Amino acid sequence: MTNNESREAIEQVSSKFGITPEDYMLPARTEIHMLDVNGKLHPAGEQGAEPGHEYPLPSPAALMAAYEQLVIGRRVNDQNSALVRQGRMAVYPSSHGQEACQVAAALCLGENDWMFPTYRDSVAVMAKGVAPMEVMTSFRGDWHSGYDPNQYKVSVQATPLTTQLLHAVGVAHAAKLRGEDTVVLAMCGDGATSEGDFHEALNFAAVFNLPVIFFVQNNQYAISVPLSQQSVAPSLAHKAVGYGMAGERVDGNDLVALLSVLGRAVRLARDGNGPLLVEAHTYRMQAHTNADDATRYREDAEVQAWIAKDPLTRMRSYLADAGLLTEESEARITASSEAVAKTLRDGMNSEETPDPAELFAYVFSTPTTQLTEQAHLLADELAREEDTK
Repeated sequence: MTNNESREAIEQVSSKFGITPEDYMLPARTEIHMLDVNGKLHPAGEQGAEPGHEYPLPSPAALMAAYEQLVIGRRVNDQNSALVRQGRMAVYPSSHGQEACQVAAALCLGENDWMFPTYRDSVAVMAKGVAPMEVMTSFRGDWHSGYDPNQYKVSVQATPLTTQLLHAVGVAHAAKLRGEDTVVLAMCGDGATSEGDFHEALNFAAVFNLPVIFFVQNNQYAISVPLSQQSVAPSLAHKAVGYGMAGERVDGNDLVALLSVLGRAVRLARDGNGPLLVEAHTYRMQAHTNADDATRYREDAEVQAWIAKDPLTRMRSYLADAGLLTEESEARITASSEAVAKTLRDGMNSEETPDPAELFAYVFSTPTTQLTEQAHLLADELAREEDTK
């Protein structure tokens, strides 16, 4: 029954666009982009888009809100990189250069929709409404996730590669069984598409026709492994066809195109058309984490070429030329981003006093005998230490 439901959904949505189910599942022949590297808007249809692959321009209000989050995201990335160098943060996987993907991922979702981020998607988590210091709690070395996933409809950031995709599919399945109006956006990188969990998540979502968008941020490297050594498929979006779902490719440094493509994907999933895979081509301009030396596996010329495609400067140019971004609004947005950076500095500069007893408090609902013994041993050791002061 589920297979029939999935096939019917594909046939229905493809007929809306006047194309065959096979053409609907295949990505457009050209990558979807709406702004060139100089921030100039392409006229509709100029890219030779196929039927069903043209996208309306988001509203001015939506574009300005997204730009503000983009500026904040860049400031957060740079501030956190500085905090790592100062020893105030244990580790931080920067998304400098990928912020457009993360902003669009958060802003395309509704109030009851869920997002499942990776460890690199802190900007997306903040754009979804989580307070900056709550997002950064785990990166300073605290074992807490820092925020309540149920409150924000945002899963904890996943360090194990690709496991969050299975969790996302589970939430989508549960929501469908309960009849809830919920779309789930599951984020991953290009390296994750080589994992078994990726296959299992996509296959399950397609068979059960679940409202999931698999959003692959293809930043060209799985740590030090280039995409060419991970896959020889025409694109990662083409992998969707093998599971019976639609795939799409979009310029991951074009915030306008991202908002349009992901917005359409959410609407299709919400209307019962099943899961979709969206691949965004972007670039990690900085190292994988502060423990990585990116100069060992990529050339500076490659980095410089992608800096010329920076999503922030591209969006700023477009909004300024369109008369939407004024000196006053730019100053307000800059002040907002600086306020977030100050919050992070102040929060990270405050000393936390951990409670050692928490090591044992939440392991089991009913502590085991061994755990209780370990807790008593630590308590006795700390008490003796206190007596010697």
